[in-house]
Amino acid sequence: MRYKIWIAACCALLAFSASAQNSVTPYSRVGYGMLSDNVSSAQRSMGGIGYAMQDGRTINAMNPASYSQIDSLTFLWGFGIDMTNLWSNEEGISGYSFGGGLDYINGLFKAYKHLGVSFGLVPYTSVGYSFGNTMDNGTDSHSGSGGLTQLYLGAGWEPVKGLSIGANVAYLFGTVTNNNTITSTSITYFSRYLKVRDWNAQFGVQYALRLRGGRDRLVIGATYQPKKSFHGHAWGTYYDAQDTKLDTVGYTSMKGKYQQPNSFGVGLSYLVNRRLLMEVDFTYQDWAKAKYSTITGFETENTKFDNRWKIAAGAQYCLNRRGSYVGQMIWRAGAFYNHDYLNILGNNVRDYGASVGVGIPVPNGKTTINVGFEWKHRVSSPKKLITEDYFNITLGVNINELWFWKNRIR
Repeated sequence: MRYKIWIAACCALLAFSASAQNSVTPYSRVGYGMLSDNVSSAQRSMGGIGYAMQDGRTINAMNPASYSQIDSLTFLWGFGIDMTNLWSNEEGISGYSFGGGLDYINGLFKAYKHLGVSFGLVPYTSVGYSFGNTMDNGTDSHSGSGGLTQLYLGAGWEPVKGLSIGANVAYLFGTVTNNNTITSTSITYFSRYLKVRDWNAQFGVQYALRLRGGRDRLVIGATYQPKKSFHGHAWGTYYDAQDTKLDTVGYTSMKGKYQQPNSFGVGLSYLVNRRLLMEVDFTYQDWAKAKYSTITGFETENTKFDNRWKIAAGAQYCLNRRGSYVGQMIWRAGAFYNHDYLNILGNNVRDYGASVGVGIPVPNGKTTINVGFEWKHRVSSPKKLITEDYFNITLGVNINELWFWKNRIR
């Protein structure tokens, strides 16, 4: 029913206002924070795949071309939350952190024949950390928060049978804050801010080939996000307790000084007998060519990026979506390896992990509750600065309603 959608939307928006960050790692201090790939909770349970995924019951914001496959009578509403447990180790010193919050909220419906439209909020980056150490006669502490979010509107169109094209246009907004407090004979406080107010775009294509009388399907998918400057402002603040005055330094426009790179994604999926879906994806982003300027007064924090690449593989199995209750359950598994864009003192950050999950159907309806479990290991190389192990629990809801069905009066 429609009221369930609006209740879910209100709950998700309240959760978003209460907690808009998912990172709990000191690595998010570098650059814009930890990157997101716009995957749903179901896709995270499959290693984060999606470039070649076509499923009329899942909102796949990873490739907007997929929107064209939505059923003409269906309105999909989805949201997901993430809970993260982190165990870290740095030179024999262990630590533990917990974080999480709303991951995404979006919707999808058929606007016209062969044309699907999607909208929603998805993360672009997230920042969240707090750590410190002692020094002679004092302490040196660091903390950070915020991130960038995309409010997007997208469309996917199937001009000819089997070929789908699509695009997402987004309003990109958010503020990344990094703080450094030195406490000694007095208190000195430094802060760095990146405030983005910008637009963004992503383009996608998918080609599906049906085999064995339509029971099998081979899909090739690809996406592209162009390189562009970020619009907004960057600045720093400085405060010394002995001076009692907060100074703003290096206030500058981000245009031409801070950039996002070209981003490419390609995937290949195969659906067997309408039951087993398997997919392999590859992502490449040339971050090494993207500008990231220093702020006046913070020249010692020189930031360097590496090119990012990621490979992911996943699968899901459903015995019969119109069969018994157990037969309608969707079982998922996947794995990934990510060579990240973060470079710290000449050391690249990379992570790898595995995930499993299940899609649980709500009785007497098409709504699905997706529960996923993910383990991830993150480390820098060649020198191990901080070693991290994650255990993530993801919970997503896909509300599937018939909004455009006309009841017949007898």
